[in-house]
Amino acid sequence: MATATKTPVKKAAAKAPVARPVAARAPATKIPAPVVAATPATAVPAAMTQPATPLEPKPAKKPKTKKPKLVRDGCRMPESDYAVLGALKARAGALGQPAKKSTVLRAGIKALAAMSDAALLAALQAVPGLKAP
Repeated sequence: MATATKTPVKKAAAKAPVARPVAARAPATKIPAPVVAATPATAVPAAMTQPATPLEPKPAKKPKTKKPKLVRDGCRMPESDYAVLGALKARAGALGQPAKKSTVLRAGIKALAAMSDAALLAALQAVPGLKAP
């Protein structure tokens, strides 16, 4: 009977470690420690000599009000209405309350909202309609 012989398994050759170049560093210089004047052992800091006061409670924070979301919109108006808008801005400035175009328009909206139904209807009928281009 023939006996089976084992063939030796070849091991992978171990790789030699690769030497990596090391950057040359400047020698570290020692920074001298600051000189502290000696204090007598009997001296007590001023903070320790004052009696402890109870902490005052912090005032309650005011709740933040949410700012309204701004909506950007455009509209068309005749040049004559735009001129009236400019005159109203100038008039507000002469009264000591300079206003932007958007402020004048918002004030007009509030004035219209405060009107009675009959007055609002009369104001809307006094404005001529526009033709869209």
